[in-house]
Amino acid sequence: MNPVAAGHQEDFKLKDTKPQLGERWPHGGIRGGGGWIGSDRATSTYDLVEQMFYLYVRVVKARDLPTNPVSGSCDPYVEVKLGNYKGKTRHFEKKTNPEWKQVFAFSKDKIQSSVIEVFVRDREVVTRDDYIGKVVFDMNEVPTRVPPDSPLAPQWYRLEDRKGDTKVRGEIMLAVWMGTQADEAFPEAWHSDAAAVDGEGIYSVRSKVYVSPKLWYLRVNVIEAQDMEAVDRSQAPQVFVKAQVGNQVLKTKLCPTRTTNPMWNEDLLFVAAEPFEEQLVLTVENRASSSKDEIVGRINLPLTIFERRLDHRPVHSKWFNLEKYGFGVLEGDKRHELKFSSRIHLRVCLEGAYHVLDESTMYISDTRPTARQLWKQPIGVLEVGILSAQGLIPMKKKEGSADKTDAYCVAKYGLKWVRTRTILGNFNPKWNEQYTWEVYDPCTVITLGVFDNCHLGGGGKADSRIGKVRIRLSTLETDRIYTNSYPLLVLQPSGVKKMGELQLAVRFTSLSLANIIYLYTHPLLPKIHYLHPFTVNQLDSLRYQAMNIVAVRLGRAEPPLRKEVVEYMLDVDSHMWSMRRSKANFFRVVSLFSGLINISRWLGEVRYWKNPVTTILVHVLYFILICYPELILPTMFLYMFLIGIWNFRHRPRLPSHMDTKLSWAEAVHPDELDEEFDTFPTSKLQDVVKMRYDRLRSVAGRIQTVVGDIATQGERFQALLSWRDPRATSLFVVFCLIAAVALYVTPFMLIAIVAGLFWLRHPRFRSKMPSVPSNFFRRLPSRADSML
Repeated sequence: MNPVAAGHQEDFKLKDTKPQLGERWPHGGIRGGGGWIGSDRATSTYDLVEQMFYLYVRVVKARDLPTNPVSGSCDPYVEVKLGNYKGKTRHFEKKTNPEWKQVFAFSKDKIQSSVIEVFVRDREVVTRDDYIGKVVFDMNEVPTRVPPDSPLAPQWYRLEDRKGDTKVRGEIMLAVWMGTQADEAFPEAWHSDAAAVDGEGIYSVRSKVYVSPKLWYLRVNVIEAQDMEAVDRSQAPQVFVKAQVGNQVLKTKLCPTRTTNPMWNEDLLFVAAEPFEEQLVLTVENRASSSKDEIVGRINLPLTIFERRLDHRPVHSKWFNLEKYGFGVLEGDKRHELKFSSRIHLRVCLEGAYHVLDESTMYISDTRPTARQLWKQPIGVLEVGILSAQGLIPMKKKEGSADKTDAYCVAKYGLKWVRTRTILGNFNPKWNEQYTWEVYDPCTVITLGVFDNCHLGGGGKADSRIGKVRIRLSTLETDRIYTNSYPLLVLQPSGVKKMGELQLAVRFTSLSLANIIYLYTHPLLPKIHYLHPFTVNQLDSLRYQAMNIVAVRLGRAEPPLRKEVVEYMLDVDSHMWSMRRSKANFFRVVSLFSGLINISRWLGEVRYWKNPVTTILVHVLYFILICYPELILPTMFLYMFLIGIWNFRHRPRLPSHMDTKLSWAEAVHPDELDEEFDTFPTSKLQDVVKMRYDRLRSVAGRIQTVVGDIATQGERFQALLSWRDPRATSLFVVFCLIAAVALYVTPFMLIAIVAGLFWLRHPRFRSKMPSVPSNFFRRLPSRADSML
């Protein structure tokens, strides 16, 4: 076994933190408190992150730049220098009035210079780049801008020579100011933290907000076809329909008879995303032989022509003419002159009343239907401050160079994905970025993941997982700020490993308590999911297709949210077999019944008079409830009310997090982990697969025995009146008649008192032998003796 040390178990727990949130300005001032600026305005919306100051330099454009006397042209670019940090704009060829419109951001904590130098240079291919001019700013004279102030207006500055004594030809438009990460220029700016990244890699370090594509369920009801002809006209065709939307391919059943007018009336379900780029491709194929299918007709239909329905009202069906295949193609243009054509009868629609599931319902983040017309008003706002990560382990290890981690964080809730900027070469990165989501249902989950950026050099390696955190909104108190450090745990073939900690500030604000209470009385998903549900197999297949579509569409953004990131956030492999997960779920079920087991154990102690005082009190309570049966239900609900009030003192103070003990990750066998990380289909050796198959057979055998025992008990109940055992059924029928007469003539209260006293009788009046009803029941026949 692979037990985790007791000292490490503390590291796997959630920790409370006390970060300095909100706006704090230099010299100890707080926003509106007499720092650099005095203001009576309220604090900005960036109140869930620690304030980070940046020096911004906006390079807009230049004019009247001199040309090179040798080449007669000018290929200008701008270099912004602050201490050891240098940032460059792109260069323009043969342009004396270039426009760059680029912003540079330098972290104030790393500024080691008192001046900012902005150089304009002329790029040369062979020799050293020519100096055109420069502008110098004193750090002490840089103004401070506080959102929501309007952006600082850029100004024209005359260029100076190297010594700064005289002006030279040319001007540059610049704006320089001190701001925070709340500045709107922050996301698109070049950052000094990423100065080592150049080329295409610069786009993959910026923070971005993504929106999932709008997904629809496409329902294709294939009703029938007419006038189908096989290539071999000597016999009628036996056909089926194959439908394809993008990479999704589904088939109807094979028509049971050979006929030219087949009928199916089958529903085929697909997932489609707006904008609709794929078409619905239908092919009718004839089963010519057991190993050969031939196409007899085909049609391409754009998805935009189909009706979008917002409920389950009937959709009008349509006939579509099929394009000829086989002999029809050989006739060339003559096939368009034929008055005879095969056709297919379809009823197709885009379902707008369903919610397209792209994540598990266990930790779903959005429950709204596809059609925006059916959306309700939001009931709250979720604000998350992604502060920092602590103690990240090295993810990139190269010989001859220092180990490093280039971390970024991704958060997903509803249709909105956010990605923080990448902090290069830092095991304790600080992002301090705040994001907001509208909440339409409190019983939803936000997922946050931390990844190592492996595309800074334009490489094709997948981004590495560092860890993941889930927070269920319904477990959060409204209007309270939760500042916690979440352990980033990853299960590896060697066991569970802590990759670091993620520090978050989370606040859920309720807009209407009445709407939240209203939602708790309604189903989680739109009502059509319950009125016209899909099968389990359909849901699994549709969810997998939806995840693929989301991954592909987000991978086409700039910078892309890569497939491995989207799949990890959406738990694409959650349905795969895992011995560890099966054990964890089994013990979850056992823990559910632990309360019932404790109650039955307590009742057993009462029956056997382990504590005479308790047993006597139970006798008294039992007599009271029998004499006053109207008190039974009020007593039960009052008891549950008191339990709830008592447990209020011990309610969870912190949000839930990944639990290694609940996940059965602390003491899992290495071979079980190796099996969990195996590919599908397996890539292991034959001996290993054989051993695991035998182990699975052993586990399944025990489950099979338990299921058989449950079936046996149920069949014995059926045997009471089935006359399978004539003597047993006769005895039971006679007993029922006598019991009916006795219960009719005897008051119910007397029967209840006698039954209770008999059940609670003293052990001196009990026998260790099984009771008569138990003996009779166990003698009843089951159908186990009829099984092979």
